[in-house]
Amino acid sequence: MCGIAGIMRFENDQGPTVSMLRKMTHMMQHRGPNHTGIRIIDNQVGLGFTRLSILDLSNGSQPLSNEDQTFWLIFNGEIYNYQSLRIELEGLGHRFQTNTDSEVIVHLYEEYQERCVDKLRGMFAFAIWDRKNKQMFAARDHFGIKPFYYYLDHKKFVFASEIKSIIAVEDINPAVDPKSLLHYLTLQYVPQPATMFRGVSKLEPGHFLKIDSRGRITKQRYWEPSFEAEDRPLETFIEEIRYSLRNSVKLHTQSDVPLGSFLSGGIDSTAIASFLASQRSVKTFSVGFEGEQNENVVARQIAEALGTNHFEELISAQHFFEDTMKAVWHMDEPIADPSAIAVYRLAQLAGEQVTVALSGEGADELFGGYRIYREPHSLKPLSWMPAGVKKRLKQYVGEIPFSFYGKNYIRRALTPLQERFFGNANIFSEDEKRMVLNFHPDLYKNWEPTTEITRAIYEEHKNLDDITRMQLIDLQLWLPGDILMKADKMSMAHSLEVRVPFLDKEVFEIARKIPASLLVAKGTTKYVLRKALEGIVPFPVLDRPKLGFPVPLRKWLQTSIGDIMIEQIENSGIDQWIQIIYVKEMLKQHRRGKVDYSRKIWTIYIFSLWHSLYIQQSSIKRALVN
Repeated sequence: MCGIAGIMRFENDQGPTVSMLRKMTHMMQHRGPNHTGIRIIDNQVGLGFTRLSILDLSNGSQPLSNEDQTFWLIFNGEIYNYQSLRIELEGLGHRFQTNTDSEVIVHLYEEYQERCVDKLRGMFAFAIWDRKNKQMFAARDHFGIKPFYYYLDHKKFVFASEIKSIIAVEDINPAVDPKSLLHYLTLQYVPQPATMFRGVSKLEPGHFLKIDSRGRITKQRYWEPSFEAEDRPLETFIEEIRYSLRNSVKLHTQSDVPLGSFLSGGIDSTAIASFLASQRSVKTFSVGFEGEQNENVVARQIAEALGTNHFEELISAQHFFEDTMKAVWHMDEPIADPSAIAVYRLAQLAGEQVTVALSGEGADELFGGYRIYREPHSLKPLSWMPAGVKKRLKQYVGEIPFSFYGKNYIRRALTPLQERFFGNANIFSEDEKRMVLNFHPDLYKNWEPTTEITRAIYEEHKNLDDITRMQLIDLQLWLPGDILMKADKMSMAHSLEVRVPFLDKEVFEIARKIPASLLVAKGTTKYVLRKALEGIVPFPVLDRPKLGFPVPLRKWLQTSIGDIMIEQIENSGIDQWIQIIYVKEMLKQHRRGKVDYSRKIWTIYIFSLWHSLYIQQSSIKRALVN
């Protein structure tokens, strides 16, 4: 795992400098504390690299080239099939100087050009300067496990693993992107390809881009998730899941450094830890919160059953809020997922013992694990009604008293899926956003409902069942925008590489064929996965409900912590965007106990911290370094 950064200057402009590349790499030294490499090529391209040594510890420094230096690579990630690819390339006449997966990529590009990405199995974000064609080629892995950001104007193309490295460039000044703020308030993250920084974009998962020496950019999708259910026996899927997961975990253990596994107490992380523990001795790590929902208790029991060397930490409210500002800085963008702070602490704990940790991200999206995936079944009693009848009835739902049990059920049953499901977070509705947002001309000029973000996915897959369409929304938006972003940024903050065996191409090939009727069955999510894990994971875990990292925000806001959060919001300079008086009123209502506004207040709070760090600072370049 590493950090990459680069600048490409266009014709008739001054070339990149070593000092500029040093600033960019310095901003993400945490991603690669073992080595920094910088190279200026053709007085047009500058490549920077910070290395966290995982494979071939003595070699593997970057930027790295092929034999005649016509292709120069910087690469962040891991390629799990690199050894078989190397054998293939050696048979074609390629010669290698190291034992790294990085060198395989540069030779693969030399041989296959842009189609090299089709052969890769792993997590990656990389850029190759093609001196023959005078173009930059960049690609991001299939699911978006590794980040890739870029900035483009008429003079230059700037890219990096983290946005803070991009805005370290002198003439790139950070500013809020209004449309991104609108979507963030609903989704709790900024959906791709945008970021919260105006002018900075994400390269989407499963995409590559090419940019020539005149600044002309082309972007192409090389892979996208698709589901084609097959009518096969349950036992066949069970065997295939077991085989593919066992194989994926084995591949993900390739490492020349100590390796461990996260263990939350849920079925996903327990599955990974179980397969890992069957192959080697392993260290496991968990965190929990003071109070009833302490996941450490269950994680400890699982670790004992698996025979792992277990480490745990209890997170207090004080520790949680002490870490929040640091986590926001490392995240680059505001991501209002409270569990991100728990992951930050978990990665810190693991990073003290190992350099690589396996984790269970992706299982919910592939195997139907979110509780909301049960909704298409639970809403069936009202689903028979014609669309016109539903629309008319929905007009009267607002008149039902708030205290009426089942009001929300009726409202959701009468609302089409594409209007009610944007992924696993739905913080502020369109009407609520109009209330909490201050009048700002840029906001209303750029107003776009969140349904526009998901509309294309729903339209493309309108013939699929509702559960599968929900999976596709989560795979293309929620997974890369929230889950994988926090996994990467929170772990790399502590120079820890997190690997996610569920998000393997071969595992997905099995998952995409499973009918929705086997994903959610008998009132249970991840039904077929649970069946496949019988006899592999400790029995009590199979029936445990999904909790994630349950953060007691609701309770904390009842204390003085809520007042401290409001004070931060007031002093962050976001009043040009947010009506602070509305946020204060939400806290009052929350403390009366009739409504839970904790996630709404937290979403504003995280935006305020981000704004303080990246926008409000008078000298952002110096402030970021500090």
